[in-house]
Amino acid sequence: MWRFTFYLYIFTYGVRFLKKTPWLWNTRQCWNGYPYQPLMPDLHYYYIVELSFYWSLMFSQFIDIKRKDFGIMFTHHIVTVTLITFSYVTNLTRVGTLTLCLHDAADVVLEAAKMANYCKCQKLSDLLFLTFAIVFIVSRLGIYPLWILNTTLFELYEALGNFPALWVFNVLLVILQILHCFWSYLIIKAAYKAVSKGKVAKDDRSDIESSSDEEETVPRSKTLHSTITTNGTSGANGTNGYLTGGTCSEEH
Repeated sequence: MWRFTFYLYIFTYGVRFLKKTPWLWNTRQCWNGYPYQPLMPDLHYYYIVELSFYWSLMFSQFIDIKRKDFGIMFTHHIVTVTLITFSYVTNLTRVGTLTLCLHDAADVVLEAAKMANYCKCQKLSDLLFLTFAIVFIVSRLGIYPLWILNTTLFELYEALGNFPALWVFNVLLVILQILHCFWSYLIIKAAYKAVSKGKVAKDDRSDIESSSDEEETVPRSKTLHSTITTNGTSGANGTNGYLTGGTCSEEH
């Protein structure tokens, strides 16, 4: 519930902030006047709140149940915190706000799907997951490379030429895109099972490596309820932390 509240708040805040900025409609405005762009109070607040949240996710991962994708999620958190910090220090904050808002869009739907699952509203949970899958794939594999990577790889170079921060920034953004591709594969696999079997199926990332009392008391072959797990950007399985459910007796 608290994650849904946070993502809904920060996504709404980001949209309200960005709709008043020229770089939302024209990404070349991200580089107009760089590096002497003023740091607006609203932008500063947006950055600090997002950075604080991702720091909390990185540390909370060590006290949560350890899962198979621990290393991948930890890499994601490191890259995200480094990106936010680096873009703030180098004043690449305009494109940073676009990136943050774009990533928050799918997380709102994901957290809503988790809450529906906790309330045992399976049909609503599956519907929200499929919605999440569409939003995630469109935003991370479509809009992100065509909008964000296009302006950082090409428009930034055209406007300002070559400088060291450009390469560091783009390497981090490309690493993030590689993670998007990996999570999209897992989402598509889970969405396919949801459509073909009528419920969201568990994928490989939902297996818990550490011991679990639930496994000891409930035989896997008899567990038929769907689960949506959390851990990181949120969460630990499925897709950027994201999800999964299905018959727990099924192994992939």
